[in-house]
Parts: sequence; structure tokens; C-alpha cells
Amino acid sequence: MKSAKIILVAALAAFSLSALAKIPPAPPVDPKVAEEKAAKDKAVAEKTKADQARYEDKAVTNFRANMKKAGKPIPKPTPVVAPPAPAPAAAAKPAVAAPAAKK
Repeated sequence: MKSAKIILVAALAAFSLSALAKIPPAPPVDPKVAEEKAAKDKAVAEKTKADQARYEDKAVTNFRANMKKAGKPIPKPTPVVAPPAPAPAAAAKPAVAAPAAKK
């Protein structure tokens, strides 16, 4: 039973590799088209970022209104501090040689 599974797996792997070998390479990218795509992607990213900020503000406003309506105190926002940038790697210090053994 094990040998049958091994043979089946080997056959499937060989078949899949032969199928992948037949895929033609991607066509060369036209610089003008690539530039337009990059500009379009940048515009979409900016719109997405603006939408995200708008919906976050809307959620906070809704939360505060619900807390106020329920008569509960509105918690103060916790400031988020970015972690400090990692210090640049110091130059490697030469290893201290062990004192020579006395004869």
C-alpha cells in the first residue's frame, strides 16, 4: 500500500512539473503601461487610506455617542508610541587576545 502511494505521488509530481514547464514566459512590460498602472495603484492606495481613516473616525464617533447615551464615562484614548528605530550595528570590536602562557 505504501509503495502504491509513493508511486502515485511521484507520478503526480512529474505530471505537475511537466505542465509547469509548458507555461510560456510573461510578455515584456511596456514602460508606459507600467507607469500608468503604478499611478493607478497609487491613487487606489490613497483612496483606500482616506476611506479607512474616515470609517475609523465614524466608528469612534459612534462609540462615544453610545457611551454618552448609556451614561458611561468615555475612556481617554491611549497614545500609540512608535517603537524606537534599531541602533546601527556597531563596528565589530577585535577580540581580546588571551595572555600568553608562562613557560
